[in-house]
Amino acid sequence: MAVAHLRAYEAVDGIEIGALCNPSGRNLDGDFSDVHGNVGSDEPVKLDMTNVAAYRSLDELLADESINLIDITTPTFLHHEQALAALVSGKHVLCEKPVARTSAQAREIADAAATARGFFMPAMCLRFWPEWKWVKDAIDEGRYGRPLSARFRRVAEAPVWGQNSFLDGEKSGGGLLDLHIHDADFAAYCFGRPTHIYAQGHTKVSGEIDHVLAQYTVPCGAAVSAEGSWAMAKGFGFNMAYTVNFENATVDYDLARGEDALKLFEPDLEPQVLKLDAGDGYTGQVTHLVESIRAGTAPSIVTAQDGLTSIELCEAAKRSIEAGERVPV
Repeated sequence: MAVAHLRAYEAVDGIEIGALCNPSGRNLDGDFSDVHGNVGSDEPVKLDMTNVAAYRSLDELLADESINLIDITTPTFLHHEQALAALVSGKHVLCEKPVARTSAQAREIADAAATARGFFMPAMCLRFWPEWKWVKDAIDEGRYGRPLSARFRRVAEAPVWGQNSFLDGEKSGGGLLDLHIHDADFAAYCFGRPTHIYAQGHTKVSGEIDHVLAQYTVPCGAAVSAEGSWAMAKGFGFNMAYTVNFENATVDYDLARGEDALKLFEPDLEPQVLKLDAGDGYTGQVTHLVESIRAGTAPSIVTAQDGLTSIELCEAAKRSIEAGERVPV
């Protein structure tokens, strides 16, 4: 995720990378050529470190007065302590999801963010991904009538990087908290905070829930579900998809279709492939945070409270899986 964020900063005018920090010392030469993610550009990243400081201590980084914004892309179990320290230092903070390992820790961060000098924003990039922003706008505008149902899907084989952290469910929360959280958050973003969740799932690689299928009871009455997984067989790779069925149209997105990923189906019309030339979610979230900082107004598209809510939804899904019944959120 550090690489995805670095690409985003390089695409936004007026931002300079001032420092890198990694206690292990890895990549502090600016060479990330061998680091890749699931989605977005796969171009190698190699920073010119001429004017970039390299730290192995977070305290040293936070003491650097030339740094305005701290971007936390460390393992999940470190987010709580690091985010609080960055907020206390007065810096602005972008923190990868989940913002903490538990909702109790996330609540502490949200409380600290409410009174901090700097702004805090969870890196819920899906809200900024063009195809997801498009369907959110369609829902809000009533473009195709009332949404009747929605299904979100984000499934993958076990992560091949960061396994010491990701595959230790005590540290990462497993596929439920690290991967499924995107769609739990987006469901709440589109349809309002669910009142109840019924979920089924199982563990496979982390000791925590690695495959989940959740059904949400949402205020508008739409039938909303989301599936997330780290449990696919090796070689499956990664896929994300959604289908939203409106009164007057069906919208279907499937990453596996490549350039034809987003399709619109309307009665008595030929199906349309929609091409959205609008960058990616990483650049979108960085742009929103930077514009908010420049305007002196807290980020509005995603907030610390949203980061907390997304974890609460995942914890409710886990309770439902363990109880075998529908649970309140």
